[in-house]
Amino acid sequence: MMSDVPAANNHLLTDPIPRLLRRLAVPVGIGFFFNTMFNVVDTFYGGLVSTQALAVMSLAFPTFFVVIAVGAGIATGATALIGHALGGGKLAEARRFSVQAISFGLLHGLLLSLVGPLVTPLLFRWLGAEGDYLTQALSYINVLLAGAVFFIFNQVLNASLNASGDTKSFRNFLVTGFFLNLVYDPWFLFGGFGVPPLGLPGIAWATVAVQICGNLYLLTRVRRTGLLADFHPSHLLPRRQTYLDLARQGFPASLNMLTVAIGIFVITWFLGRFGKDAVAAYGIAARLEQMALLPVMGLNVATLALVAQNSGAGRTGRVKQTIRGALVRGVSLMAGVAALFLLFADHLVQLFTRDSRVIAIGTSYLHVAALVFCAYVILYINVFALQGLKRPQFAIWIGLYRQFLAPLPVFYLFSMVFGWGVKGIWWGIFLVTWSAAIVSIVYIRRVMGALPEEIGEGGMV
Repeated sequence: MMSDVPAANNHLLTDPIPRLLRRLAVPVGIGFFFNTMFNVVDTFYGGLVSTQALAVMSLAFPTFFVVIAVGAGIATGATALIGHALGGGKLAEARRFSVQAISFGLLHGLLLSLVGPLVTPLLFRWLGAEGDYLTQALSYINVLLAGAVFFIFNQVLNASLNASGDTKSFRNFLVTGFFLNLVYDPWFLFGGFGVPPLGLPGIAWATVAVQICGNLYLLTRVRRTGLLADFHPSHLLPRRQTYLDLARQGFPASLNMLTVAIGIFVITWFLGRFGKDAVAAYGIAARLEQMALLPVMGLNVATLALVAQNSGAGRTGRVKQTIRGALVRGVSLMAGVAALFLLFADHLVQLFTRDSRVIAIGTSYLHVAALVFCAYVILYINVFALQGLKRPQFAIWIGLYRQFLAPLPVFYLFSMVFGWGVKGIWWGIFLVTWSAAIVSIVYIRRVMGALPEEIGEGGMV
């Protein structure tokens, strides 16, 4: 019965879908913009240290992405489960998932903090790091791994907020975090006010400090949703069935994102054959690409929350309308963004470096990446919609294809056999991503066609 559901959640089941997509997506997009600018600030200060420092940050990103992947995967699974429970009027179940997701996430954060420093030296050596390059990379990544718990805690708190239809609180944290980082980065990097100069690891310490501030703020916001009502510390103790449910729904999402980390490792390995300049250029260009995809991030979260609640309530028509609306809006937005990147790619890269070779390589990547933006829209929205339908397994298989199985032969063929060099890697990304997007269209049409029709409903995705 819907009477058990807090009134704040009802609008996800009744308000017009186009209005809800805007209401949910815009705050997320704004938040991710400031989160990306957070990374841009890090890149700027890394560039002040040296070109090697930029290469270190690019080298460390795939490893740190494992933390992001685990946290985001657990959060995505928790959002789907909490949203389904709320949509079906099962408030007690939603509260149980919300609390158990916290302990589930914290345990995984501790595991990453313990295991990560043991694995990263091997990975970095495999990627070609040695000597001072390796030492600097380890000093940077070990700080981020030590703060894994704080990163994941923010993600699982945000899962409860997203499932409740609150995308503004996490936006507020990301905006505030950006401004805090403007202060913390130079402070920890160069020292002052009792803090010694920490060098490049200071940028990592600044990031962890911002995450801790976010923990405190987001916890207060989740308490206002009612999902932590009557909370007792004993509720954090693992419940076998609830953990299994979170694992079944969250691990496929984590594994999908981990395949992204694998994909970045693969790209970095191939780029390493062409020198540090290529690695540094990709690090800069990838951050600019993240900025371009910000509107999609908002639509992803909006799609997940709306599909989860409306699917839980059995409102198939609204599920289909959500997916169609998100795809149309996303493709339209990204077509315009792609045109801007094609025109101004070199100017964008020059914001972060004056190294002419790095600028040339980064610009060549952005020219090809702009042609892939719409493919990312199609792929991401379909994957998040399937998560909301509690069908997360597709994400694993498409992720493995897109990040590992296809890139290895394609990158080798284009860059080595055909002799295209770094441009062969860029065009390999183009081919692999578009083929994955097409597969996602075929699959989701099949899934949507199998859903029960509501009375008076017609049409498909």
